[in-house]
Amino acid sequence: MSVFIGQLIGFAVIVFIIVKWVVPPVKGLMQRQQEAIRVALAESAEASKKLADADAMHSKAVEDAKNEGQKVTDEARQDSERIAAQLAEQADAEAERIKAQGAQQVQLMRQQLIRQLRSGLGSESVQKAEEIVRNYVSDPAAQSSTVDRFLDELDAMAPSSVVLEAGATLNLRAASREALAELVKKFESVADGADSGTLTTLADNLVAVAKLLLAEPTLTKHLAQATDDSAPKVRLAERLFDGKIDGNALEIVKTAAAQRWSVESNLIDGLEHVARLALLARAERDGQSEEVEDQLFRVGRVLDEQSRLSRLLADTTVPADKRVELLNKVLEGAGGINATVSALLTQTVELLRGEPADSAVSDLAELAVTRRGEAVAEVKAAADLSEQQRTRLKEILSRIYGTPVSVQLDIDPEVLGGLLITVGDEVIDGSISSRLDAARTGLPD
Repeated sequence: MSVFIGQLIGFAVIVFIIVKWVVPPVKGLMQRQQEAIRVALAESAEASKKLADADAMHSKAVEDAKNEGQKVTDEARQDSERIAAQLAEQADAEAERIKAQGAQQVQLMRQQLIRQLRSGLGSESVQKAEEIVRNYVSDPAAQSSTVDRFLDELDAMAPSSVVLEAGATLNLRAASREALAELVKKFESVADGADSGTLTTLADNLVAVAKLLLAEPTLTKHLAQATDDSAPKVRLAERLFDGKIDGNALEIVKTAAAQRWSVESNLIDGLEHVARLALLARAERDGQSEEVEDQLFRVGRVLDEQSRLSRLLADTTVPADKRVELLNKVLEGAGGINATVSALLTQTVELLRGEPADSAVSDLAELAVTRRGEAVAEVKAAADLSEQQRTRLKEILSRIYGTPVSVQLDIDPEVLGGLLITVGDEVIDGSISSRLDAARTGLPD
């Protein structure tokens, strides 16, 4: 019993201890646990609500996304259809452009090919024609026949309207032209009946005066001064040259001083011109006019072909005697010339004043022809003309131009056949080479 009571008391003590010290903490713990559970349940409920809201929002977002995706898909489909239509339209336009460009390119290539074929065939044709022509004209008789055919054509030509002025070839203004006319008139009166020696002396003296005036510009200025009273100038010329030149030359110089010249240098031009006339008149007296003309034209052609020689002869920095010596050496190598031509060329070279030598000699040759009242026809031919052809050509040209014509022939094998004629500024081209050139020029590029 005591044991039971002891055990009961022990149990009561244990219960008391538990109730006193164990139950309150456990109870507090349980309360806190319950509160935590309630909080967790509340949070779980809140989370469930949020989850439901999130599911709703997700469902709505998915629905919106589906709707937006459908919208984008529809717009993309419409855009793709529009782009496809635009691309198809552009492709059609591009195809048409390429087709048109291709057709144009084909046409251009076709035209180019046609031009090339024409050019090639034309060139071959012209080349073949040139070979045939060269073979044909290699026969002298055939070559001569081309000249005869051209003369037949020339014979049928209407008279030309060209008027050739015979006389001085100097480029003078009005006052100087009148002065030169008076000077030439005085020369004609002085030279009338003069023999060759007198004319030679006259030419030499006038050239000497011209050279002096070139060296003394002040003297030239006084003698060529334009004044109403020319008597002082005439007296000055007489005091300077009386006894130093012959009487005929003195009269010419006094007449020149008495004139009114447009330019001072024209006084020297006039004296040089009369000196040339004196030598040409001497050639007439000696029956050498035609020979002088031919040789002057021959020298002119040499100078025209030898441009360096022409420049050397016109170089006034070189003494005149050296230039004359050079000319004489060239002429000796070319076969020589007569005394009149030599004198004319010498005075021309000595009195050159800036103009080309070939031009001065060409003017001299034309003066020699016009002195006889003839026009000059410079003729190029592939071979020498027969006497009959020369005579016929002179007759036809004289009839065309209404004045006697002197023919100066230049042999040029490249002419091939026919003739190339130059009279003054007029050119009559009947050469076979020019016809071949025209055919070659007319070929398509």
